[in-house]
Amino acid sequence: MSERGRGRRRLVANLAFAILFIAACAAWFITLRPAPLGGPATYVIVRGVSMEPTYHAGDLVIVRRRPVYQVGDIVAYKIPAGEVGGGLSVIHRIVGGSVDTGFRTKGDNNAESDLWRPTVGQIEGTAWLVLPKTGAIMSSLRAPITLASFAAAAAVAMVIYRQGGQEEPEHRGRAEQRTAERNSNRRVRARSSTTSGSS
Repeated sequence: MSERGRGRRRLVANLAFAILFIAACAAWFITLRPAPLGGPATYVIVRGVSMEPTYHAGDLVIVRRRPVYQVGDIVAYKIPAGEVGGGLSVIHRIVGGSVDTGFRTKGDNNAESDLWRPTVGQIEGTAWLVLPKTGAIMSSLRAPITLASFAAAAAVAMVIYRQGGQEEPEHRGRAEQRTAERNSNRRVRARSSTTSGSS
C-alpha cells in the first residue's frame, strides 16, 4: 500500500475514533452524569445484605430521579442528619406510604420496614442500572494502601521515563553518525566506480 493510502486509512481511523469518543461523552453527559455535576444520576454502593438476593454488598447501583414513585420501586435516599448513619444512602424497596405522608421502605431481605419515611424530595432516584461488585472495586481504589501503590508506580514510571529521555539523544546521535558514515562510504564507492569507468 502506498504512503498516501496509509495516510488516508490513519485519517479515517482517527476520525472514527473521535466520533465514537464524542458520542460516548455525550451519552455519559445525558444519562450518567452524577447529580453533583447537575446530571440525572446518583451512584450508590450497596452495603450489607438487606437487599439480597436482588443486590449484594459491593454492587454499584445507578439511580435516576423520576417525578413519580410507587409501591414496588427500588429507591435510594439519604438517612436524615442526626440519625445513626446520617448522610449515607440507603437503597430499599417502597412497600407503602404516599406522597403526602412519606414512603415506607424495606430491604427485600429485612423482616421490618425502615424507621424513616422519605418524601419525594428526599429520594435520590429509582434503580436504573446495577454493576455487580463494581462498588467494591471503587471502594478499594479509594483505600490508602491502593492510592499509595498507584503513587509509587507513578513515581517509578516517571524515573524510568526521565532516564529514557536522557539516554535518547545519545542513541539518536549514534544512529545519525552511523547513517552519515554509510552515506560517506557510498559516495566514496560511487567516486571510485566513476574514476574506474573513465580510465
